[in-house]
Amino acid sequence: MAFRVLVVGGYGNFGSIVCRHLIAMSGIELVISGRDPRKLQAKVDELRASSGKPCESWCGNAMGAEFKSALGALDIQWVIHTGGPFQGQSYAVAENCIEAGVNYCDLADCRIFVSGIAALDVRAREAGVAILSGCSSVPTLSSALIDQQRHRFQRIDSIEHGISSSAKMPGLSTIEGVLAYAGKPIRQLKDGQVHEVSGWQGLKLRKMPQLGTRLLANVDVPDLDIFAARYGAHTLGFQAGAGLKLAGIANFLLAQAVKIGLVRDHAPWAARLHRCGLLFEGLDDGKSAMFIDVHGIGTDGKSLSMTVQLTAKNGKGPEIPSCAAVALAAKLAGGYLPEPGARPCVGEITVEEYMAAINEPQSLSIAVDFSQGKGVQP
Repeated sequence: MAFRVLVVGGYGNFGSIVCRHLIAMSGIELVISGRDPRKLQAKVDELRASSGKPCESWCGNAMGAEFKSALGALDIQWVIHTGGPFQGQSYAVAENCIEAGVNYCDLADCRIFVSGIAALDVRAREAGVAILSGCSSVPTLSSALIDQQRHRFQRIDSIEHGISSSAKMPGLSTIEGVLAYAGKPIRQLKDGQVHEVSGWQGLKLRKMPQLGTRLLANVDVPDLDIFAARYGAHTLGFQAGAGLKLAGIANFLLAQAVKIGLVRDHAPWAARLHRCGLLFEGLDDGKSAMFIDVHGIGTDGKSLSMTVQLTAKNGKGPEIPSCAAVALAAKLAGGYLPEPGARPCVGEITVEEYMAAINEPQSLSIAVDFSQGKGVQP
């Protein structure tokens, strides 16, 4: 029996990537949903033409009460929610899935949204369904990369990581989401103490193999809540930036304007910056990367440092946040059953499963480097 998956926002930026992968997978029957009937039909026609396989659709509001009955009528077994931005969004889609008895994941990278999903845990367990939030670059891939090498560490003290994207502009909703915390306080950890930094400030240059020097700034992600408990780290930080340094400077200036009260609503400025970014896409080198710096104590009692970098070339960066959900759907179609409950999506898939879902070995590579120090008292 085929595994029936519904993608909410299937004609959007990330939803389109998810659907392109799923429609080509054996054992999966794809249904896509959205509110715009014209865009929805166009995407269905495109997917059918490219794959030669059937693709169904449901036009409506996945946050509305009618979504619950639609899930039953369509015999859906798994919902992938790609309809961001998730900043300020309710859990209505997940709640509809719980009431319909359908498993769910989303591509959220919003710290408040992903961490807050635990509020649905009791209801999800009672319904016997898994509600997994943050099925994306962070925290799913970031945690998988650390988990892959966790056995080398007796203790992890600090994790500093981040993402440098290419200059290719994502959709406007993504830009609105990531700029929502421009100039706003972000809680990080330093030596076990909470300290605040300002979103899209704290500019730093980082030399990255294959990418050259990239400009990074403070960004809020779910990992900053999850990694302290998961790995015992006492210092946690995350930074991100785009391929063009000019974009990082523009984000910094917006953050400063918000911080001092010159700008009260970031959304109009997000739209302006999005339009400006489109003008500079011709300078895109098509290279993106996630990096993770881990410091702690190795199994031999000596200090141990690790740097991991996942590099995407040829414009394949957007595949990375999209394909966590693809990897998970493939695993579920193969018989995997996640534990019931509502939680951040960590520990559900491995790096190998993630990379297999993207299936771009010529464009993606992972480099892992270790350095050791002197013996340290555990």
